[in-house]
Amino acid sequence: MTTGGGSGQHAAVLTIPTETLPSERRPQVGEIAILPDPEPFFVEAVEQAGGLTAPLSDQTRAVIWLSYERAHEMADVLDAHPGIGWVQLPWAGVDAFAEVMRQTPRRNSILWTSAKGSYAQPVAEHCLALMLALLRGLPERVRAKSWGAKFGRSLYGLEVLIVGAGGIAVELIRLLTPFQVRVTVVRRRDANLSGANKTVTTDLLQQELPKADIVVIAAAMTEQTRHLFGKAQFDAMKPGAILVNVARGGLIDTKALVEAIVDRKLFGAGLDVTDPEPLPDGHPLWGLERVLMTPHSADTPEMTRPLLASRIRRNVKAFLDDSRFEGIVDPEAGY
Repeated sequence: MTTGGGSGQHAAVLTIPTETLPSERRPQVGEIAILPDPEPFFVEAVEQAGGLTAPLSDQTRAVIWLSYERAHEMADVLDAHPGIGWVQLPWAGVDAFAEVMRQTPRRNSILWTSAKGSYAQPVAEHCLALMLALLRGLPERVRAKSWGAKFGRSLYGLEVLIVGAGGIAVELIRLLTPFQVRVTVVRRRDANLSGANKTVTTDLLQQELPKADIVVIAAAMTEQTRHLFGKAQFDAMKPGAILVNVARGGLIDTKALVEAIVDRKLFGAGLDVTDPEPLPDGHPLWGLERVLMTPHSADTPEMTRPLLASRIRRNVKAFLDDSRFEGIVDPEAGY
């Protein structure tokens, strides 16, 4: 399911249809604070939806939080203002806010929403770019200082394994359609994903890895998925396989990844995210010719700002009127 209201080029990709919240889960309507620092662009988005923005006070009933780096400050805000019943988070992944949610005693009485699905199109586009660049040997060519030998593999007809079944997976499957690939999706729930040739649960990941030419990580980062990919997973992948991560760096054991590429267990990797992040100068990953890294730029501010504004407008309307919120987060599951 796709909903409009993106940058003019992008739109949110929703994998769960919105439903009207039952009355007991609806947050109390009132003033909305944009924190930690209000931005006119997002103030305008709230006002366009009919919402009232105001500085944080005892009258605040909702918070739109815009900072990833200052996530820890939210805990004190929620403790000091028990009237807050809805929190809108700025990114699709909410791992930066996991500790805040754990520390908040009334976490299950607060409605948490994120931007999940909002940035799926630009991230899937970037993922496809990384896949094609690696298949065509572009990381080595941009470093080359001589003509060298011809190299290149086609994406057509390959086996692609996607770990995660959110908006990124849905949009990537759509983008891959012309290439006639066979797509297997690995997800937590035992349910098919539209467009995939095969859908399996996470416990079957290990047996699917040897079949894949390309493995894409697009899963949520939680305590359970940290280092989902380590030595055992890289050993299971077929020689010459490519790994692409557009989710979170912590899903991969970085040391094991370096070893797998050095030992040629994998052909290479395309990484928009790393662990640690930013990746420090001199890190072993920088010296690997068959690794292509981008600085968490699959969705740039120019792309995300209008998409987040669209999510804010829709959810403010839900807050004031129909309670059909998008991107609802389960604070216990962490996504």
